[in-house]
Amino acid sequence: MQTTAGIFGIVTWLWIATFIVWAIGSIVTKQTIGSSSDWQSRLSVWVIGLSWWLLLDRRIPGVLATRFVPMSQPIIYTGLALTVAGLALALWGRFYLGGNWSAQVELKRDHQVIRTGPYAIVRHPIYSGFMLAALGTAFVYGQLHELLAFVLILIAWTYKSRLEEAFLMEQFGAEYDQYRKQVKGLIPFVW
Repeated sequence: MQTTAGIFGIVTWLWIATFIVWAIGSIVTKQTIGSSSDWQSRLSVWVIGLSWWLLLDRRIPGVLATRFVPMSQPIIYTGLALTVAGLALALWGRFYLGGNWSAQVELKRDHQVIRTGPYAIVRHPIYSGFMLAALGTAFVYGQLHELLAFVLILIAWTYKSRLEEAFLMEQFGAEYDQYRKQVKGLIPFVW
């Protein structure tokens, strides 16, 4: 299926481009003035890294290479659309967060609660976007290791979002609590 191979390549390059943009963006963050749950935050980042490897490595053999969805154009195109939408949301969130971004749970100099743009839709649009993109990619490639990667990403980002929530409540108190009451954490209008 020539079309399928082309879509596989597109998805791979979308992820690579996102990682490159992310690496460039990480250079221009504000100075860190405080952090919390260092080992817990690092653990979630390592799990996410392992998950991305599981998601994107097409050479994983054995039972993990078993298909969990049929290889059909509707499923593959749906997966492509979810991947594009998820990566776009994550990038939008990253650009909107600007210098406040960090890979760990950290407080930046002149840190502020961002409530506009994608942060008016969900409190963690980067995590939501990457989860959606991972689900889409799992449907595009269709093997068990991608489904496992999605589950691990879902668990790790949910865990890290809770670490951040606790830290932001400590730092911003009533302001962040009000924001939490107004905007859902990971799924718009739901959760």
